[in-house]
Amino acid sequence: AASHAIAGLLHETNMNATQFEECMNAMQGTPQKRSAAARLPSSAPGEEATRRGRTPASRPHGDRFIPQRSAMDMDVSHFELTRAREEENATVNASPAKEEYKKALAANLFAGGATNKVLAFKHKAPAAPAEHQNSLRVLYTQNRDAGLLPKKYSRHIPQAPERILDAPELLDDYYLNLLDWNERNVLAVALGDSIYLWNASDGSIQQLMQTSGDNSHVTSLAWVQDGPGGEGRYMAVGTSDHTVQIWDVQRLKQVRSMHGHRARVSSLSWNGPLLSSGGRDSVVMQHDVRVADHKVGTLRGHAQEVCGLKWSPSGTQLASGGNDNILNVWDDRYTSSANGVCDQPLLRLDQHRAAVKALAWCPWQRHLLASGGGTADRMIRFWNSSTGACLNAVDTHSQVCALQWAKHDRELVSSHGYSHNQLILWKYPSMVKVAELTGHTSRVLHMAQSPDGTTVVTAAADETLRFWKILSGGEASKKERAAAKESILNSMTIR
Repeated sequence: AASHAIAGLLHETNMNATQFEECMNAMQGTPQKRSAAARLPSSAPGEEATRRGRTPASRPHGDRFIPQRSAMDMDVSHFELTRAREEENATVNASPAKEEYKKALAANLFAGGATNKVLAFKHKAPAAPAEHQNSLRVLYTQNRDAGLLPKKYSRHIPQAPERILDAPELLDDYYLNLLDWNERNVLAVALGDSIYLWNASDGSIQQLMQTSGDNSHVTSLAWVQDGPGGEGRYMAVGTSDHTVQIWDVQRLKQVRSMHGHRARVSSLSWNGPLLSSGGRDSVVMQHDVRVADHKVGTLRGHAQEVCGLKWSPSGTQLASGGNDNILNVWDDRYTSSANGVCDQPLLRLDQHRAAVKALAWCPWQRHLLASGGGTADRMIRFWNSSTGACLNAVDTHSQVCALQWAKHDRELVSSHGYSHNQLILWKYPSMVKVAELTGHTSRVLHMAQSPDGTTVVTAAADETLRFWKILSGGEASKKERAAAKESILNSMTIR
């Protein structure tokens, strides 16, 4: 009966069997199986060759090696291609906490994670058959992710000071230099008109001296640099009554007084037997403490008080910073002058916009000088003292009071005043913040480093000394830890 019905339908509609099959396939939603004659419409004989030469239509599934516009976020791609170069301090001021915050923010804004990809490839390589076994998989995938994981900073950085000492009557004056630590592990600090010595080995304290003039006070001090194993016997002291004194610490006796400045002596730096002093009279004087006529040179390169003074480790260059926002680098050209006066420094650097007090020469890289500016500047700048080039600049967002290079690591410690009163441990040369330490309630004016290179001590206007054990100490510290571990193991031995 069905065959008679189909035959009747074909007869009434004048359809042949092929046309009927195509109609049924279309109604049932199955792919059409048409003959070559049915797929191609009737055309002239000359058109068939033209149709054969045309480029075939693109496949609907695309190619996994060709980026797809539908899989790309065009706005994000345009932003990645056209965004301007970031400010010079944007990357060096980064900290681990800020980087984590940026990652979390990007993950929420970009629905699961930010990407720097401009082109998107939607289709991936086809998966291998389930029964496929690669004999080299164990060899090449054992440590596949080891090199991709970020290296974590493993050293523990204590956030609290190891020790706190009172420092009553410590003058709150940014331009003075009232703290120094010698190779014999003795710390000297000036409190008002007196200098006190604290022995870090046994904790003993003694008073070295006291100024005698009315309303006079100590304005600077500096241990003579004997080097490791030296006696650490002599100290230079600058006072508000324009004098430079030399003290024998072992005998607690003044051995010399040198004049020449017309105002207070606010900065001192040793270079062997040569002592350099800078004062409020804007002059740097060179004293040879071995001879009676001590004054051997005068350097005139500042218009205001010289508040920062540091000799390079090689002893060939002297850096001086002043309240006139100028950083000068001097050599020994003053020795060739008839009267010992030099008005032209080797380098005159004027990029700071505030007083330059914080100065530090790198102990492990020649000609590398770090300088810090005051409240209106807040910058730490790195200089090549051979060429005068500024290698890098970091905005600390706070007054820079003091700088100390780590002796055994590529790190730098900075102490700050207005407005954060903190310490920052930086990794050099990336200048990423390793740690940010708070505790002082007023600006951290002075800083010194222990002879073993593990601790920095800070003196602040809150009249406290704080000891921060934040540096590694190099091989000496490793040997101490190994010895301590061995002693613990020996104490646990069963006899």
